[in-house]
Amino acid sequence: MKDLTVSNIERQNVLNNRFAINKIQEQLDIPFMLFEGEYWLTKKMVAEIYGVDVSTIDRYLASNGDELKHNGYVLCKGKSLKEFKLQFAHLINEASKTTQLGLFNFRAFLNMGMLLTESERAKKLRSMILDLVIATIHEKTGGGTKFINRRDRNYIPAAITEENYRKNLTSVISQYVQGHQTYKYAQVTDLIYKAVFKENAKEYREILRLDSKDNVRHTLYAEVLLVISSFENGVGAAIQEECKQNGKVKLTIEEVERIVGELAEHPMQKPYLNDARSKMASRDFSFRDAYHGNIGEYLQAVSPEEFERFIGDQSVDFDRILENNKDVLKRLKQAEDE
Repeated sequence: MKDLTVSNIERQNVLNNRFAINKIQEQLDIPFMLFEGEYWLTKKMVAEIYGVDVSTIDRYLASNGDELKHNGYVLCKGKSLKEFKLQFAHLINEASKTTQLGLFNFRAFLNMGMLLTESERAKKLRSMILDLVIATIHEKTGGGTKFINRRDRNYIPAAITEENYRKNLTSVISQYVQGHQTYKYAQVTDLIYKAVFKENAKEYREILRLDSKDNVRHTLYAEVLLVISSFENGVGAAIQEECKQNGKVKLTIEEVERIVGELAEHPMQKPYLNDARSKMASRDFSFRDAYHGNIGEYLQAVSPEEFERFIGDQSVDFDRILENNKDVLKRLKQAEDE
């Protein structure tokens, strides 16, 4: 069970998900004040709702101020404060000489509830938040997140690109690498997976709880597939070059491992590797509730744009695309086999 009081990343994953925020707001009956197009609560109101003293709210503002401001807490002052007082003086019960007033919008209000450890009401809210976040993602994905990566419109071109480079690599392995004709493909694949995201195929399957029939590559995000394509292309070229230099003697798996390791350490690859690791670690943690311990250092919050990309209006129904194009895909498959 996730603990929202501990992890800023987990809190931000909730607050960046507008679909979950809307669901939570529908469930809560809270008397917000509509001002300048947004709903607000004063610090006193937040304290009363959570059943704590204003001093407790102040303490959290002091220790988590940057996070709360990032999510919508503001100090209202000047002309805005005058207009706010005129509109809500009967509700806010603030001294007329007050020169600034702390205001929480809905996201900041939820943010405070995720931080408060002293409040039983906040604890109940956190439980509801986690349930609704899971329900919202499952609702948007049709009940499962195993293949949520395929809801990204960039997935199909990335998968096609990777498949083409994969064919080039398997051809190179067949011609230039020693070992059993089928087993050596799996060995080289694991070396590449290890280099890209520090897990072999078996470890990845266990973390994502994949069935034996599931293809690992069908669960990878577009950016990860493109990095793997880069690796496959680079490894294939390096294997061929080394074979030419040593008189076309097939390489051992140990020699291929050295090539993969050198490519992984190349300065040109570092930004792409780091980005792919961050995308996989962060998205799997948020969308699939899967934690990749070996790349845990790359974990960060999923952005609002990514939620739109995978469960929002920008996402696509991959299965429907396949269904609508099954005749075309069948003809392509037949042409490929001829």
